[in-house]
Amino acid sequence: MDTKNLLWHGVLSSTFASMAGVIYFEIYQYLMLSEFNSVVNWGSIVGASTLGCLLMMLGYWILTKFRLIKLMGWMNLLIAILSFASIIGAMDTALPLDIDYPELFPGLVVPMHFFPAVSFFGLAPFFIQMRKVSH
Repeated sequence: MDTKNLLWHGVLSSTFASMAGVIYFEIYQYLMLSEFNSVVNWGSIVGASTLGCLLMMLGYWILTKFRLIKLMGWMNLLIAILSFASIIGAMDTALPLDIDYPELFPGLVVPMHFFPAVSFFGLAPFFIQMRKVSH
């Protein structure tokens, strides 16, 4: 696994997570007749997705650089735990008083916290060379 592969993995994962987040954001608001543009917008979705995917890429790069590939499973577990932990911030967000249907806000933002990890893990087989297993 080289740096160029990891960089492409991070960039494409970020792109897919950002696109999924923006599409989900627009569809959710349309279907639920709600508008949370004053709290969440395209820029924050793209920024958070990009930051998340690039941090995951950095973690993989560190494991590769120091030849700690055996710890990749633990890295994946850490990413999953941090994705779940990030929900706490979304649940604790103080919304402006003029927002209609504030109870719909968690349904909008909670799933988006998993898009970077799902995108990163989903694209991993295309970028990470698996070790040949002999029987």
